Amino acid sequence: MTDYALGDIQGCYDELRELLERIAFDPEQDRLWLCGDLVNRGPKSLEVLRFIRQLDERAICVLGNHDLHLLASAYGGAAHREDHSLDAVLEAPDADELIHWLRHRPLMHSDHAKDLHMIHAGLPPQWDIASAQRHAREVERQLRGSDPGAFFAEMYGNKPDRWRDDLQGMERLRFITNCFTRLRYCKPNGKLCLKEKGPPGSQPPDCLPWFRVPGRASARSRILFGHWSTLGYHSENNTWGLDSGCLWGGRLTALRLDRFEIEQIPCQGARKPG
Repeated sequence: MTDYALGDIQGCYDELRELLERIAFDPEQDRLWLCGDLVNRGPKSLEVLRFIRQLDERAICVLGNHDLHLLASAYGGAAHREDHSLDAVLEAPDADELIHWLRHRPLMHSDHAKDLHMIHAGLPPQWDIASAQRHAREVERQLRGSDPGAFFAEMYGNKPDRWRDDLQGMERLRFITNCFTRLRYCKPNGKLCLKEKGPPGSQPPDCLPWFRVPGRASARSRILFGHWSTLGYHSENNTWGLDSGCLWGGRLTALRLDRFEIEQIPCQGARKPG
């Protein structure tokens, strides 16, 4: 059995199938690790969801910010984007089954035998792996509960922007969610710089890529992440960034996890930056 980790797909179904053919993915033997953002903005979000769902245990997927946006739209907590790229999912005959499946995906996946952990975005410097796992479960309980709409109604926002152990209620849940699904940069004290989206070097000098913060508590653990298309494929400080911007005309990346070798295909680009 071979495990492959893939970067953000965002509805680019044709490129996904091309990449799987390139790596000779065998669903009877192999397994996919997906860093989140299966959907949104690309042309075939519905096809991506259906394909990944039918792989069942052969696909492990964590939630990204665009996946959460789909869930929020389904539960009334967010307005549709003007491009309506999620309409096909929300209006599909199997929409309820797909939404139910998606909201039961985790925010973090850990394989301790491989010493590998997968998230969508980043971790604040105060969290080690054990605390990150605990905090992920706090949000997962809300997503899988009887009233997810109440969570989505208050999910959006940039505050609070620094972790405190005594955070409570929706402020605590929002901070956790922002780290797992939106974080790229933060300050050395852990304050989140959520407005910064460009490549390293474009940010204010007091904001660092989350994986470069000195003394990061998770620094000894190997972490796979996506979300950062302007970073591209990137390996540094025991982290591997896998979002190489397929949606924007970049590449779709697969990382073979037993050898840490990458395979990429070029993407036509369903969107243009800006």
